[in-house]
Amino acid sequence: MEVRNYETVFILTPVLNESQVQETVEKFTQVLKENSADIIHQENWGLKKLAYPIQKKSTGYYFLVEFTGSGNIVDKLETAFRRDERVIRFLTTVLDKHAVAYSQRRRNGEMNQQKAKQQSEAVAQ
Repeated sequence: MEVRNYETVFILTPVLNESQVQETVEKFTQVLKENSADIIHQENWGLKKLAYPIQKKSTGYYFLVEFTGSGNIVDKLETAFRRDERVIRFLTTVLDKHAVAYSQRRRNGEMNQQKAKQQSEAVAQ
């Protein structure tokens, strides 16, 4: 099978404490590793307000995981998401070459540097 780049964002229920949140994230990264995925990057976006209530909850813990793997890995990961009651929502997308380049620049902090440079030049004038 062809190896592709994926990005998944999932939201955990806000009633969990910090150790339970980390345990849950470790569970899903372990599912990826068991199915020979290479985890490129993980981000904890923290507790954020939801756009609309889900399961009578208005906030949730957001997490982003970027990984590479074959196509069947997504099915196994999403099955694990569906079986875990701590997950409110999840979305997995395939990244094309432009999205991979964008996420790499974002990880390196290049996105806001250009804006800051333009603003500092405008202030200097």
